[in-house]
Amino acid sequence: MFDLKAFIFDLDGVIVDTAKYHFKSWKIIGKQLGFELSKTQNELLKGLSREESLEKILNWGGVSIDRMEKKKYLKKKNELYKGFINNLSQMDILPGVYKLMDFAMIKEIPIALGSASKNAHQILEKLGIKKKFKVIIDGNLTKKSKPHPEVFLKGAEMLGVNPKSIIVFEDSIAGINAANKAKMISIAVCDNRMIENAKFNFNSLEDISVEFLETLSLNESK
Repeated sequence: MFDLKAFIFDLDGVIVDTAKYHFKSWKIIGKQLGFELSKTQNELLKGLSREESLEKILNWGGVSIDRMEKKKYLKKKNELYKGFINNLSQMDILPGVYKLMDFAMIKEIPIALGSASKNAHQILEKLGIKKKFKVIIDGNLTKKSKPHPEVFLKGAEMLGVNPKSIIVFEDSIAGINAANKAKMISIAVCDNRMIENAKFNFNSLEDISVEFLETLSLNESK
């Protein structure tokens, strides 16, 4: 039976809505490249590294640039994004986050972050919750992006926990697929939409009750 030992949270769209700032930043970069990035296309960038996101945008726009130009746009995108998130505070933490963190603290369940963001430490500091995470795996510690399970498997290793005993909270298809590949319990938190491959779907973390977590009993082989 499933034996809960740890939580791993994605960052963007799960703990804080910084996804909109990624979209705004990439949209500006897209316009500079002569390409209009759509919301649908932006969804496909979730969970990807900055470099992989730029490659997709260039491909969508049919644009070819050299390595130095790519570095320039990657730097510009990060500068734009950092400017947008500079004023983040505890007020920006999404509903349900504190409830799950309090539950984890009471049950002595360690919490980890598994994110492609290279600004994760800065964001958690601004939100005032960095100390709540026993382990932080971000884009600076991984070579492969979601849906590859590296970020979650590395989190399990650093926590010293069997991957099958971990619940992952995600909001992207790539993230859910990564959690599934890691043999973890995947919970999608997506407002008004479902991710088909997720083990469970909720509109937000706020909708996940303590009772649900306490009674969660699943076959490890699933």
